[in-house]
Amino acid sequence: MLQDNDLLSIQEVRTKVERAWSGFQQYRKFSQQQVDHVVETMAAAARAESRRLAEMAVEETGMGNAPSKMAKNLLCADLLPRRIRAMKTIGVLREIPEEKVIEIAEPVGVVAAILPTTNPTSTAIYKTIIALKSGNAIVLSPHPRAKACTCATVDVLLKAAVSAGAPADVIQCINNPTIEATNALMRHPRTGVILSTGGSGIVKAAYSSGKPAFGVGPGNVPVLIDESADIADAVRKTVDGKSFDFGTVCSSEQAIVAVSALRERILAELKACKAYLSTSEQASSLARLLLTPALLVNPQCVGQPAHKIARMAGFDVPEDTSILAVEIHGVGREHPMSAEKLSPVLSLYFVKDLEAAMEACEGILRFGGLGHTCVIYAADDARILEFGRRMPAFRVLVNTPAPQGSTGITTNVLPSMTLGCGAMAGNATSDNVGPQHLINIKRIAYAVRTAEEAFPEQEARPVTASVISKPDRQVVTAAVEKYLASRGVQVANAPPAAPAGSKSAAAQAVDRFLGLRQQTAPVEPPSVCACPAPETKPEPAPVPITDFVCEHDVRVALRESRKIFIGPRTIVTPSARELAASHDILVMAQRG
Repeated sequence: MLQDNDLLSIQEVRTKVERAWSGFQQYRKFSQQQVDHVVETMAAAARAESRRLAEMAVEETGMGNAPSKMAKNLLCADLLPRRIRAMKTIGVLREIPEEKVIEIAEPVGVVAAILPTTNPTSTAIYKTIIALKSGNAIVLSPHPRAKACTCATVDVLLKAAVSAGAPADVIQCINNPTIEATNALMRHPRTGVILSTGGSGIVKAAYSSGKPAFGVGPGNVPVLIDESADIADAVRKTVDGKSFDFGTVCSSEQAIVAVSALRERILAELKACKAYLSTSEQASSLARLLLTPALLVNPQCVGQPAHKIARMAGFDVPEDTSILAVEIHGVGREHPMSAEKLSPVLSLYFVKDLEAAMEACEGILRFGGLGHTCVIYAADDARILEFGRRMPAFRVLVNTPAPQGSTGITTNVLPSMTLGCGAMAGNATSDNVGPQHLINIKRIAYAVRTAEEAFPEQEARPVTASVISKPDRQVVTAAVEKYLASRGVQVANAPPAAPAGSKSAAAQAVDRFLGLRQQTAPVEPPSVCACPAPETKPEPAPVPITDFVCEHDVRVALRESRKIFIGPRTIVTPSARELAASHDILVMAQRG
């Protein structure tokens, strides 16, 4: 009998999401103490199996190495639980007596966890722990090429959780993962939030699903080695980071950037760390091997040891080679080795001065690692701060290997396997994602003031007359006379030829008109004929305009039998307007 594998996997997703939702209905009633007991039990079980699961991951995927994968497992099963142990995630999170506000955690429900092939076991541990720590259920979708080791990891976690009292359905794993099944999981009505780790395609799908999602962008990590740095220490740590799990971590170093004056020292230290310095011909072969014309990484090279990649590129290096190093002479599409490589291949870029080094690091990030991670080795704090402010990355690491620093092994950032790249990279957060991202917060807020008391009265500002600039009389007079002449009109009482030094009738009329224009009271426009000037009205006294009117203000005005002058921008409370309407208290005035 023929079977449709896609339909079967979609049905599996539907069934397991419903089971997870059922488990969530029970688990959401757990106290913080009960949740913490479940998390601690799972973490202990994962620690005990960390080596076996690491070896399974290497065997199944053919990527990375067991010691590094074990370190990543321990990051998630040891460092992470210790860091979040005191974190409140259930029930009342905080009471703020002085503000009369109480904050309460609300879990998101079912977490859809999409896992990668590069870090299949550690990511499963990490996502399950933060999901259950925040009171949620989780459904994990393994990468098809890593489903055996992922499902084995989930089995360890589930058994531990159940032994600690968790519902049996609160953790689910898709045994038959397909692209269609993953899409169904992300779009399922019961799915509350998506944790997506993988290539740009799956991250884009997560953000396009219509569900809240935490995805990550690619990493293209530049390493600036400053002249103030301990050069030997900087190079050694860079090699340690680049060789960690054979470069599969998205925050692995991709290029050293330094001034040309440091070139020989850096090359010598690289050799001391068993890095192989490739010739220009070998560098070209590596570029053709590692990256397609579209600058996509060759999957056959991801997470492979240095000597194997060299052999694939057509040359041999010692088997104990730590990394392959290639010099580049620019950043961008014309220099493909300035892109992310996901392997133990490190680019070297030497420039004329510090400003050029800063520009190169920024260019590398913008070429393929926007918002992710960068590193600086320096002893000059001012230079470190300048670098941090300038780089378009949300993890600026100082004097540490990049993978270990970005994930919280060697720094105090939150231990995490999901490193947000922020809005500049289209991500929902720039944080290292943790349990705090998988809860919503509701707030109980008591009344502390009336609506009228929320807007303090401001000092009234007087109405002032508009300021009109004084026109030029000669210009206006000439314009009037020219207009009248064009119409063949003789100005009344105007002699055919005005005596020298005297003003024409038009000029006299303009003088009277412009004099009247300087009065604040409205007047009739003057005639152009020579007639007596009309009597001017006295300038009105300015009236105060109130910016805010409440019911109390209206009652006081009623008692004092006075009006309240308001302007177009005056705020009047509904109760004040209702009371004033029946007594004609409010008067609209125009503010100058």
